[in-house]
Amino acid sequence: MTTPPSLPPLADLDAAPVPGEITVPRPVFVPPPPPPPPPPVLVPATWLLDHGGPAVQLRLLREVAGVPVQYPGLPRLPYASRAGWHLLGMQDRDGTWSAGMLSVPTAARLIGVGTIPAFRRLLELGWDIEAPGMLATRRVLFRLLAEDNDPTLLAELRPPGDDEDLVRHGRLLLREAAACALAQAGFESDPRLRGAARRLVDRVDAFLGSPLASKPWIRIGNQHVLAAEAAVPSFHLLVMLAHMPQFRSEHAQFIERLYQWLTQPWPRQAPVQQVGEYLVEQPHLVLGDFLSTRSALDQDMPSAVAWLEAMARLGFLGRHEGWVKLLDRTLDDRGKRGVWTPPRSMSMPGQVPPWAWPVLPLHDGALAAGADKAEALSADVTFRLALIAKLAGRTLEFS
Repeated sequence: MTTPPSLPPLADLDAAPVPGEITVPRPVFVPPPPPPPPPPVLVPATWLLDHGGPAVQLRLLREVAGVPVQYPGLPRLPYASRAGWHLLGMQDRDGTWSAGMLSVPTAARLIGVGTIPAFRRLLELGWDIEAPGMLATRRVLFRLLAEDNDPTLLAELRPPGDDEDLVRHGRLLLREAAACALAQAGFESDPRLRGAARRLVDRVDAFLGSPLASKPWIRIGNQHVLAAEAAVPSFHLLVMLAHMPQFRSEHAQFIERLYQWLTQPWPRQAPVQQVGEYLVEQPHLVLGDFLSTRSALDQDMPSAVAWLEAMARLGFLGRHEGWVKLLDRTLDDRGKRGVWTPPRSMSMPGQVPPWAWPVLPLHDGALAAGADKAEALSADVTFRLALIAKLAGRTLEFS
């Protein structure tokens, strides 16, 4: 019995072709070249410094241009804002505003604003958190963070008869809103805020990782509502996380789950949830992609830029093609100088939700009428687009 000849190793077959055999070179996979980087974003710094007002001037220099915080004269800039002094003039001695906790006025007015939106607007205006009026409000916010059982802290959210379920719901909502304001004020390292943020995140994370997240709706009568156990993330929670980068890095798995939730289509059902025996409207809850179309942007510019800024701070903006396109289209609405002007399709809403109200307007002229108001809006949105571009990692060119 003869032993069959042993075959050469496969590697040798490739290295030594059979004599006389025609060899065909194997195709080499060449990955496609990466897409070209987006063009630089023109920032009309000179125009903004001339037309933007004190708050825009301060934040343009500090947050977009990167001028040191202690640059001579810079810390005093926000105190030239009439809107800031107007807000502080309406503040009560205990650090609250008489309109409640989350109330917002109609249009661009300031009368009728609640404590948390007013505090956040002052932060947007560049007010120092150590200023006397801000110190008083901070104490109130930390009481809300601890879910103080003082019923007066519920303000406009206090239910008739102090129903236990509605009281618990109101305290949770105010806790999220207070955490959002304190995070924006720079208290990320404060153990009180970190502890509250961890409990809020754990609650939402348990929901996002459960089967309930795929079907959070139940039918009551002829209406589909969110189940009482559905811990849907809120806009306040998103803004809080946007201002806590170190905390986000410690909860990377949750942040990825959150991104998947935010990129799903927004359902047709209204955000109504079962709370005890009641059905309660929940306009502060995020049910999916808030900014999926250009019409959504045109109908509520303050909320749109607030959303894009939050997504940029969270690191989500560059990952989502739809949001990138909306940002680019809004940048295209600017003229040759880089100044944004409202397109005909845009309309300002009569009332902006509490989570977005602090963002716009920052210019004192927005409280006026006519040409001053139009120029104020142009300056505010032009600055905000530059800030979003900076946060998204775009290259900036200053003019």
